[in-house]
Amino acid sequence: MTPHPKRKLSKGRRDRRRAHDALPKPHLITCPQCKQLRPPHTVCPHCGTYRGREVVEIEETGKS
Repeated sequence: MTPHPKRKLSKGRRDRRRAHDALPKPHLITCPQCKQLRPPHTVCPHCGTYRGREVVEIEETGKS
């Protein structure tokens, strides 16, 4: 049999323990070419450029 707590944990004590469980906001920078937000040190998913030159070709998909 596993042990059980003798007293109920108060909401304040429970919530203080969970204070560090929130996920951090992602760090984003603006792309110098298309001005969209992207993670640093990655190819821009919107325009396909990295450090001022085009690395990946992005195909334009139109809505039909």
